[in-house]
Amino acid sequence: MAKRKSRRQTVRLIIQAAFAALTNGYVRGFAEGRIFTGSTKYVCVPGLNCYSCPGALGACPIGALQATLGSNKYQFAFYVLGFLMIFGALFGRLICGFLCPFGLVQDLLHRIPLPRKWRFPRKLKRLPGERFLRLIKYVLLILFVILLPMFVVDIIGQGKPWFCEYICPSGTLLGGIPLVLTDERLRATIGWLYAWKVTILAVIVLLSIIIYRPFCRYICPLGAIYGLFNKISLARYTFDKDKCTRCGLCQKACEFDIKVFENPNSIDCIRCGKCRDACPQDVIGTYFHIKPRCSDSKSDETE
Repeated sequence: MAKRKSRRQTVRLIIQAAFAALTNGYVRGFAEGRIFTGSTKYVCVPGLNCYSCPGALGACPIGALQATLGSNKYQFAFYVLGFLMIFGALFGRLICGFLCPFGLVQDLLHRIPLPRKWRFPRKLKRLPGERFLRLIKYVLLILFVILLPMFVVDIIGQGKPWFCEYICPSGTLLGGIPLVLTDERLRATIGWLYAWKVTILAVIVLLSIIIYRPFCRYICPLGAIYGLFNKISLARYTFDKDKCTRCGLCQKACEFDIKVFENPNSIDCIRCGKCRDACPQDVIGTYFHIKPRCSDSKSDETE
């Protein structure tokens, strides 16, 4: 089982790194401090990948959603919403677990050794207000991604990407810092906003060493959207209730402390597969398998 766990998580890490390199493959941009402006920039990528990253070859769906909702040229973001619905219906939050560059950053940070690191997250999850903290990403989605770009506009009726401008640590890491480091003119203009966003990034970095994926857990509006599709997406877990002994090993292995035996397709699940690796009875399967482990009569999710 240990070998299976190690192999599956290694494969996931390779996929994460490969996709991050693929979607940020404009090496010349990093060298010259220039943002790629080719035709692929009109196409969204699935994960939270900053448009302003010098190497980015595509657009971030959250940034694109804000840009279209806040534009005085477009009345509705049909393309972006359609993109999110299609990828959500196909993959759900599997995108967070496999195809998000900032998710990869958090995963690598969490691998940094820290004495007794495992105790703090478990205690945090037992705090009464922790469940309410997980609702923050939905508040940010509604307020900063949708409402503010639509209704807080300038004199010509143009909104701005509030989440990208004031919060997104992924944009700071992948876009803001590389551009400032390579462009002397930008270094001369940075002020309180840049310092504010670097502070947010620093806090997320430090928390990521202690807590598994704090940004995904509490803040990310893209994860909030994809999570709504987890119960119906093609990439969802099946569960054999008859074989389950409710030993709790799946919940113990889950970094998000999900009770997999009660809700295998929780809105917080990123499909990392650690629960499947930990299950001694092999009761957790997935619809992506050509030969599922569970028969159709035994594979209904426990709601």
